[in-house]
This record gives sequence, structure tokens and C-alpha cells, in this order.
Amino acid sequence: MHTLICGSLAYDVIMVFNDQFKNHILPEQIHILNVSFLVPEMRREYGGCAGNIAYNLKLLGGNPLIMATVGDDFGPYTSRLDKLGLSQQYIRYVPDSFTGQAFITTDRDDNQITAFHPGAMGFSEQNHVYDAKGVTLGIVSPDGRAGMLQHAQEFHAAGIPFVFDPGQGMPMFSGDELLNFVKQADYVTVNDYEAKLLQDKTGKKIEELSKLTQAFVITLGAQGSLIYADGKEVRIPTPVAETLLDPTGCGDAYRAGLLHGIQQGWDWDTTGRLASLLGSLKIASRGGQNHKPTRDELSTLFQKNFGYSINL
Repeated sequence: MHTLICGSLAYDVIMVFNDQFKNHILPEQIHILNVSFLVPEMRREYGGCAGNIAYNLKLLGGNPLIMATVGDDFGPYTSRLDKLGLSQQYIRYVPDSFTGQAFITTDRDDNQITAFHPGAMGFSEQNHVYDAKGVTLGIVSPDGRAGMLQHAQEFHAAGIPFVFDPGQGMPMFSGDELLNFVKQADYVTVNDYEAKLLQDKTGKKIEELSKLTQAFVITLGAQGSLIYADGKEVRIPTPVAETLLDPTGCGDAYRAGLLHGIQQGWDWDTTGRLASLLGSLKIASRGGQNHKPTRDELSTLFQKNFGYSINL
């Protein structure tokens, strides 16, 4: 059983400014803003929603297939995927383009200034769901606009159940387009802010939207998550993280847990708890793909936090 993960592959360039932005930005001069920040600390992380989700699903013993578009600078990421044993069969190279990348500068108060270059993501519609073989579940996560619309339609037409995960891509779509995504999808997952935005743009309440899907999932950070399914509201707790180091990729880790639980046919209480556990483990490490729990460790942590065992 393969899970097809449609979304972005990207580099995250993270820089740390050892001061506060507010000390260097003059409010009365904001109309002629021209600032430069010295960032002696910098790191480059492997990321993108599809890459992060696939990484976590592989940790769980799943069979993820990544469907994404990348550019001329993808070489280092290629080597990493090889080492991780992740298939690159449906990763399309777009000549004369960059792989998507985020440039994130963080100050001492954890304020961030981010610039994102989508690069090859703008050609994501060149990939087609029907090209992937042996797929029994999918996800449409943030990617190029045309690609997200197309992949959702192709999953739906093929009768392959899929998760709609709009994330930061939500502003690209109209209310009608978002409503159509929800109607096509079998499952929807958003964070609390995205849930409010989805309601505003579609003009429909969560209770109405949830009736259009098998499950509607809202993550609430440290407050856990809510899963609306089978006419019920399932509340999922979040384990206490070992340390709160970096939230980057926590949502992707959670989504990998959802996908794994769905593939295994688990109930929503167990599926949500596994997803929540993965998110809490991710936040204790920097970057979206640097936590390395084994399946045995995950099983032990699940038992410890929730009082019953699962077989990963």
C-alpha cells in the first residue's frame, strides 16, 4: 500500500539575528525601509511539506511516494532521499529553475522575517496522480496552485481517498475553490487559524464543512487537536514535549501520523494520538527532518503517554 504525497520539496535557510528587530527598525521611517541584519548563525535544512511528511511516514514504516517538482540545485536533497530510502520516481526536475526555498531570519524574541521562493513548485501541474502505481491513499499539501487543483481532481476521479491539507497555500484559492476541495477530499486537516480562514472564505461553519468529509481535523498546538468524524467530536491530547525547540514541520509530522492511521484502518482516537505524538517529538529537534525515533521507541512512548499499546 503506497501513500502518494503531493506537495513541496524545499530548502529552509534559517538565520539567527542576535538582537531584536525592533531596535533597528524606525517606525516613523517604515516607508523608506532599508535594513541589514548580521546573521553569524545560519543553517540549511531539508524541508517542504511533501519531504517532511514522507520522512515521518517512513519512520512509521509506511510506503510514501513523493510527487513534487524541483530545480537545478536539488542535488544535495537527492543524496539525502537516497540515504533515507525514499523513492524519487515521481519527483520531476524542471530545468532552469530553483528548488523551492524559504529564507528565514529569526531575532532574539523569536520574531521572524521570511521570504519564500516557490521556484519549480510553479510547475507542479506537470505531475499527474494517475502516473503513480499502487497508490491507495494520498494527500494534497501546499504546492503550486495549478498543481493542487489538478491533483485533487485526479485523486477524486480515480477514486483514491485523499487528505486535503491547504496550509499556507490557502490564500491562493477562492471560497468556491476551497469548498470544492473539501467536497472532493475524504479528509481535511487544518490548524486553528486555517480553520477560521476556511470558514470565512467559504461562508460555512466547521460543523457544515465536516459533514462533507469522512473526517475534519483541526490542530490546536499545545492544546491538542479536534477530529470531527462519524457525527462526533473526538478530542485528542498532546503529550508534553521534552523541550520546545523548533515548531518547523510539526504539522507535517502530525499529518504523517494521520496518514499512517488511515492506512492501518485505526479508529480516530488512536490515529489522532499517534499524529499528536509525532508532532510533540518533532518540536524537540531543529528542522523538519532531524528527529529519529525508532518504531520501537514510538510504540513505547505511545504506551507511556496514552496508556495502551499499538502495533506499528
